[in-house]
Amino acid sequence: MTAVGDEVRHIESGPPPTRFARGWHCLGLVRDFNDGKPHQINAFGQKLVVFAGEDGAINVLDAYCRHMGGDLSQGEVKGNEIACPFHDWRWGGDGRCKQIPYARRVPLRARTAAWQTMTQDGMLFVWNDPEGNPPTEDAVIPRIEGYDNPEWTDWVWYTTTIEGSNCREIVDNVVDMAHFFYVHFTFPTYFKNIFEGSVATQLMTGTGREDVARPQNSGDGPRSTGTTSTAAYYGPSFMIDDVTYHYSDGNDMPTTLINCHYPIDANSFVLQYGIMTKKPAGVEDEAATATARKLGDFIRIGFEQDVQIWRNKARIENPLLCEEDGPVYQLRRWYEQFYVDAADVTPEMTERFEFEIDTTKPNEAWRHEVEENIAKRAAASGQPV
Repeated sequence: MTAVGDEVRHIESGPPPTRFARGWHCLGLVRDFNDGKPHQINAFGQKLVVFAGEDGAINVLDAYCRHMGGDLSQGEVKGNEIACPFHDWRWGGDGRCKQIPYARRVPLRARTAAWQTMTQDGMLFVWNDPEGNPPTEDAVIPRIEGYDNPEWTDWVWYTTTIEGSNCREIVDNVVDMAHFFYVHFTFPTYFKNIFEGSVATQLMTGTGREDVARPQNSGDGPRSTGTTSTAAYYGPSFMIDDVTYHYSDGNDMPTTLINCHYPIDANSFVLQYGIMTKKPAGVEDEAATATARKLGDFIRIGFEQDVQIWRNKARIENPLLCEEDGPVYQLRRWYEQFYVDAADVTPEMTERFEFEIDTTKPNEAWRHEVEENIAKRAAASGQPV
């Protein structure tokens, strides 16, 4: 029962945005689309078809044929065109109808929507802009240093669909230092955010919790002792995390982790993440890839923990924060730039902002909690503390 005079803070939930973010969105790996078959992608509130022609170029079109509404993703790739399964109208990657086998000529207005694409570092990107403008100069996805480098593994890639949640929830994690302890079982020992232009960066170092079993520490090999991470969103949906895993034998594992997503609609999105690692000296390719997959499977556990939270939490516009929660409101102001018209982007959304969290108090409390958990476990098993 609330005492007289106490004011209960009400949650302002608000509806999710009715438009989709301006920027490059990764649809997946090129190798998964470059098979000569049409692929259906549900994104930005509609159905798309992705296909590669004989020339190797990967194209993205609206999925429904402008003739009589046939589903092009159920059609067939013929040469460099996608053929509708209804009447065999052939559509090129530029959105123009190239031929109609049973017609003397193609109507001049036979065009469908073609989406601008980019293939880079083995990934397929599509550009979305509600205003219909081409990519801006600052909308740049940096190249991945280790890609196509024989000293690094290829991508180990994961995909999952999140229902009942807006993709803003995943972006909030950029500033959420505390959830790394409670959800991902990590001690953040250093945590800083920098927002500038279209880039939002998270700098973090951390160690693992001794009271929680960590799959990558199973077996007789060296144990993981911590991580050093520089993770940055380039635009609204594509994060590159340059993370180094430190091990008890003194060997480090430089790793590139991709965390990206694209919206299906306002309340669901596809989450994708991929990992590549630098091969240890003297390790064969197959063994190095197996190590990368083992690490990727461990990272997947962390993402699945996030997913469980997102699927059950409320959307909240006015979160009640303490100092150690980080700059949530500033991050959301940065994120807003991708949802307004380009002319409405304000300096407050893009000007440089830095915030470093003092991790002293959190680490004191968390260390005490871990020690208590270890002591309780030892007492329950009859082992000396």
